[in-house]
Amino acid sequence: MEQRLIENVSALLDARGIPGEIEYRRTRPLIHTGESSVEAAADAAADVFGVVSASPARRVAPDRDAIVEALAGTARACYDGGTFAVSARRAYKGHPYTSQELGEVGGAAIADAVAKDFDPSVDLDDPDLTFYVEAREDVAFVFLEKRPGPGGLPLGSQTPLVALVSGGIDSPVAAHEAMRRGSPIVPIYARLGDYGGPDHEARAMETVRRLAEYAPNYDLRPYVFDVGETLTVLAARMNEGRMLAFRRLLFRAAEEIARLEGAKGIVAGEAIGQKSSQTVANLAVTDAATTLPVHRPLLTWDKAEIEQQAREIGTYDDSTIPTGCNRFAPPQPLTGASLEGQRGREPHDLFDRAERIASEAERVPLEPTPDGT
Repeated sequence: MEQRLIENVSALLDARGIPGEIEYRRTRPLIHTGESSVEAAADAAADVFGVVSASPARRVAPDRDAIVEALAGTARACYDGGTFAVSARRAYKGHPYTSQELGEVGGAAIADAVAKDFDPSVDLDDPDLTFYVEAREDVAFVFLEKRPGPGGLPLGSQTPLVALVSGGIDSPVAAHEAMRRGSPIVPIYARLGDYGGPDHEARAMETVRRLAEYAPNYDLRPYVFDVGETLTVLAARMNEGRMLAFRRLLFRAAEEIARLEGAKGIVAGEAIGQKSSQTVANLAVTDAATTLPVHRPLLTWDKAEIEQQAREIGTYDDSTIPTGCNRFAPPQPLTGASLEGQRGREPHDLFDRAERIASEAERVPLEPTPDGT
């Protein structure tokens, strides 16, 4: 997994044009880069699935004098007031000092370094600035921040999943969560024909492009298939259960794409009770359309949580562009369907249509944005 992580970090650095050489170290890979690229490299590392945190750091010899000197120099450059603390960790127990001793002498050196400019104050509980030290066997690192990463597992450490992507707020977040747990995704988008607004497809493609920025060494070109004709049939023949039939159509078509791509499941952005088609009863009816497991990372999330995550991963703005794509929904939705009842309502050839739709799907390129990304 660590090797996969390093490959993914390297790919993201290359994609963003950031120079850097990655050194493998167990639990702590290092990016060696120039001073002008340190911030960009740290930001890139913090976007890689499997990374818990990334820190711009100064590298020094692991002896106490070198560490103390580095702390004092860092204080003179970066500490201009407020409270401080030193968080020191002696990762290699062979050094002739303890973590506590390193923190104490380092704290004294920091205070002396800035004493002529202001009166420094130590606060070990809630400091304004924390100086971190990590002393390993052959090197020590001095740093001031831990930029949070997405955590999870390195992308590619799990088998692929197909992801239904509508361009709305939920589905890109669900796909991102699957990627965060290590599964590359194969995006699937359904053209709605007369039931989709003019910007519906463009909105979906923008969210997929954003997801692809997190995984430049994986193929996230979406499969696109046209369901407009079948939606017209469903609208003409059905009132009750129309949305469920549509979802079942998508899941069966997604299963065909999954077989083609060697994917082992389907990712959907559904949450319990969020829409009429997402009641517990209706989800069970939808799942019966496929033999593959359906993964719903957002199953128990509230809408506010989903929206916040969409903002953090950069898909929210595109997902909220109005597209007028709600015309297919019936006036009275069905909330407590049974599988037997749903099968009796929907066209007998629904799954034949799904298989045909999947066979005619095209994999489309992601057009670059005006800035070339």
